[in-house]
Amino acid sequence: MMENGWWVYVVIIVAGWLATDMWRWLGVLVGNRLDEDSEALQWVRAVATALVMAVTSKLVFFPTGTLADSPLWLRLGALGIGFLAFLLAGQRVIVCVVVSISLLIAGLALL
Repeated sequence: MMENGWWVYVVIIVAGWLATDMWRWLGVLVGNRLDEDSEALQWVRAVATALVMAVTSKLVFFPTGTLADSPLWLRLGALGIGFLAFLLAGQRVIVCVVVSISLLIAGLALL
Protein backbone atom coordinates (compact mmCIF):
# COMPACT_ATOMS: atom_id res chain seq x y z
CA MET A 1 0.00 0.00 0.00
CA MET A 2 2.83 2.40 0.81
CA GLU A 3 4.53 1.70 -2.52
CA ASN A 4 1.51 2.74 -4.57
CA GLY A 5 0.94 6.01 -2.75
CA TRP A 6 -2.58 5.12 -1.59
CA TRP A 7 -1.64 6.03 1.97
CA VAL A 8 -1.71 9.72 0.95
CA TYR A 9 -5.43 9.43 0.15
CA VAL A 10 -6.10 7.65 3.43
CA VAL A 11 -4.33 10.43 5.34
CA ILE A 12 -6.33 13.09 3.46
CA ILE A 13 -9.63 11.32 4.16
CA VAL A 14 -8.89 10.78 7.86
CA ALA A 15 -7.53 14.30 8.39
CA GLY A 16 -10.49 15.81 6.55
CA TRP A 17 -12.94 13.76 8.56
CA LEU A 18 -11.32 14.66 11.86
CA ALA A 19 -11.13 18.36 11.01
CA THR A 20 -14.77 18.66 9.99
CA ASP A 21 -16.21 16.24 12.51
CA MET A 22 -14.61 18.08 15.42
CA TRP A 23 -16.33 21.33 14.39
CA ARG A 24 -19.66 19.56 13.92
CA TRP A 25 -19.57 18.16 17.45
CA LEU A 26 -18.47 21.51 18.84
CA GLY A 27 -21.37 23.15 16.98
CA VAL A 28 -23.82 20.67 18.48
CA LEU A 29 -22.51 21.27 22.00
CA VAL A 30 -22.49 25.06 21.72
CA GLY A 31 -25.65 25.25 19.60
CA ASN A 32 -27.78 23.61 22.27
CA ARG A 33 -26.92 26.44 24.66
CA LEU A 34 -27.64 29.34 22.29
CA ASP A 35 -30.76 31.42 22.64
CA GLU A 36 -32.40 31.72 19.22
CA ASP A 37 -33.31 35.34 19.91
CA SER A 38 -29.83 36.38 21.06
CA GLU A 39 -28.03 39.23 19.34
CA ALA A 40 -25.07 36.97 18.55
CA LEU A 41 -27.23 34.51 16.63
CA GLN A 42 -29.05 37.31 14.83
CA TRP A 43 -25.65 38.66 13.76
CA VAL A 44 -24.59 35.23 12.50
CA ARG A 45 -27.82 34.94 10.48
CA ALA A 46 -27.29 38.41 9.03
CA VAL A 47 -23.71 37.61 8.00
CA ALA A 48 -24.75 34.27 6.47
CA THR A 49 -27.55 35.95 4.52
CA ALA A 50 -25.18 38.67 3.31
CA LEU A 51 -22.67 36.07 2.12
CA VAL A 52 -25.34 34.14 0.21
CA MET A 53 -26.57 37.34 -1.44
CA ALA A 54 -23.01 38.36 -2.34
CA VAL A 55 -22.40 35.03 -4.08
CA THR A 56 -25.79 35.26 -5.84
CA SER A 57 -25.03 38.79 -7.03
CA LYS A 58 -21.62 37.73 -8.29
CA LEU A 59 -23.21 34.88 -10.27
CA VAL A 60 -25.80 37.20 -11.80
CA PHE A 61 -23.64 40.23 -12.61
CA PHE A 62 -20.18 38.67 -13.09
CA PRO A 63 -20.82 35.09 -14.23
CA THR A 64 -18.23 32.61 -15.44
CA GLY A 65 -18.40 29.50 -17.58
CA THR A 66 -21.65 28.68 -19.36
CA LEU A 67 -23.54 31.24 -17.33
CA ALA A 68 -21.35 33.96 -18.83
CA ASP A 69 -22.79 33.10 -22.26
CA SER A 70 -26.32 33.86 -21.08
CA PRO A 71 -27.75 37.37 -21.45
CA LEU A 72 -28.20 39.55 -18.37
CA TRP A 73 -31.98 39.74 -18.89
CA LEU A 74 -32.21 35.93 -18.62
CA ARG A 75 -30.20 35.83 -15.39
CA LEU A 76 -32.18 38.71 -13.87
CA GLY A 77 -35.50 37.20 -14.99
CA ALA A 78 -34.65 33.81 -13.50
CA LEU A 79 -33.61 35.50 -10.27
CA GLY A 80 -36.76 37.63 -10.06
CA ILE A 81 -39.19 34.82 -10.90
CA GLY A 82 -37.33 32.48 -8.56
CA PHE A 83 -37.67 35.01 -5.76
CA LEU A 84 -41.37 35.41 -6.49
CA ALA A 85 -41.78 31.61 -6.35
CA PHE A 86 -39.88 31.64 -3.04
CA LEU A 87 -42.35 34.12 -1.56
CA LEU A 88 -45.42 32.35 -2.96
CA ALA A 89 -44.22 28.96 -1.67
CA GLY A 90 -43.97 30.13 1.92
CA GLN A 91 -40.26 31.07 1.78
CA ARG A 92 -39.00 27.64 0.77
CA VAL A 93 -35.47 28.01 -0.58
CA ILE A 94 -35.62 24.79 -2.61
CA VAL A 95 -38.53 26.20 -4.65
CA CYS A 96 -36.51 29.30 -5.49
CA VAL A 97 -33.49 27.24 -6.52
CA VAL A 98 -35.48 24.79 -8.66
CA VAL A 99 -37.50 27.52 -10.41
CA SER A 100 -34.45 29.72 -11.08
CA ILE A 101 -32.30 26.90 -12.41
CA SER A 102 -35.15 25.54 -14.53
CA LEU A 103 -35.68 28.97 -16.09
CA LEU A 104 -31.96 29.34 -16.78
CA ILE A 105 -31.79 25.91 -18.42
CA ALA A 106 -34.88 26.56 -20.51
CA GLY A 107 -33.62 30.00 -21.50
CA LEU A 108 -30.20 28.67 -22.50
CA ALA A 109 -31.83 25.86 -24.50
CA LEU A 110 -33.97 28.35 -26.42
CA LEU A 111 -31.09 30.74 -27.22
